Amino acid sequence: MRYAVLGGGKRLRPLLVYAAAHALGEDGPQLDGAACAVELIHAYSLVHDDLPAMDDDALRRGRPTCHIVFGEAMAILAGDALQALAFEILSEDKGDAAIGMEKQRVLGRACGAEGMAGGQALDLAAVGHTLTLAELEHMHACKTGALIRASVRLGALSAGTDAATLNMLDRYAAAVGLAFQVRDDILDVEGDAAVIGKTAGKDAADDKPTFPSTIGLDASRARLRELTTLALDAIAPLGTPGVLLQELAHYAAHRSS
Repeated sequence: MRYAVLGGGKRLRPLLVYAAAHALGEDGPQLDGAACAVELIHAYSLVHDDLPAMDDDALRRGRPTCHIVFGEAMAILAGDALQALAFEILSEDKGDAAIGMEKQRVLGRACGAEGMAGGQALDLAAVGHTLTLAELEHMHACKTGALIRASVRLGALSAGTDAATLNMLDRYAAAVGLAFQVRDDILDVEGDAAVIGKTAGKDAADDKPTFPSTIGLDASRARLRELTTLALDAIAPLGTPGVLLQELAHYAAHRSS
């Protein structure tokens, strides 16, 4: 579990928890549990995604994947335990009980059939097939975008806000989540394995539909710019307090790893 969580990584999802809360004027210790929970969920998902039965990857964050080091059975168990630990930590929130329950519902939904697990199922089923752009974006809105949207929502819930602001932040998060995946697909084509920390070109080798394989590299770059603009426009009403959210949107779109 420590190997999976503490071996590097961008920590984008915890940062989104903090950034969303900070944009709404909250900077208290109650943010830590939600930030930790989303990173644990992300780490568990990577351990399971890398398994031979899933994406069968040998490299993650510049190191051998969890099942390569510890064996497949131990990697499965480590992922299971990380998921359980995430909800244990989230349940220890000492704030408003109703908000605490809503946070657990938000995170659970992001993990399940309508989120990461469902998205991974769509991803596995898509191997060797051609998807439309709408189908590809739906798959990644589940597999990648759901946890990013949950991260922003957990931060906003921790700060306490109204439905209109939650919807505004959700539009931002949906665009950032999709932009993150478009950039990931571009890096799979253009990136250096030593920089991106995982095997470059693997999606093409595995005959998986990606944004470049579906609409081409130039159109993928254009879609990335469009999504970044959508994210920034969504949070424009926040003004200066939303600067960190703006920076994270730019980071998701322009990162090199």
